[in-house]
Amino acid sequence: MVEDVPPQAAWEALRSDPQAQLIDVRTDAEWNFVGLPDLVSAGKQAVLIPWQIYPAMAVNPAFTQHLAEAGLTTDHHLYFICRTGGRSLAAARAAQAAGYTAAYNVADGFEGPPDAVGHRGTVSGWKASGLPWRQK
Repeated sequence: MVEDVPPQAAWEALRSDPQAQLIDVRTDAEWNFVGLPDLVSAGKQAVLIPWQIYPAMAVNPAFTQHLAEAGLTTDHHLYFICRTGGRSLAAARAAQAAGYTAAYNVADGFEGPPDAVGHRGTVSGWKASGLPWRQK
């Protein structure tokens, strides 16, 4: 079972645990146009591995292989993030099934759900929590 972790708790783990790593599973279009978590002050950078391949949005068949190619091992604590938490939950489940037992889902993702007027990034999630991020 994958645990949902609030963005602030994920940030604290990334800052304090040398084995903690953030895996952003959004698409390259999202990374380029929406922005990325900025982990520079934690001495890290997000690992960018799409869970689904844009534009068809088919599940990335090599996802867990890409985790290993990025140097991630079963000793790492992996925090998965997407736009709102759905894809990252699926990715964390796949990682757990592949033997990465310390896999967590960042609750509400990078942007969270839309607000009353349909804008994301203002209600909850990484950006709304005031955590560091940048445009690519």
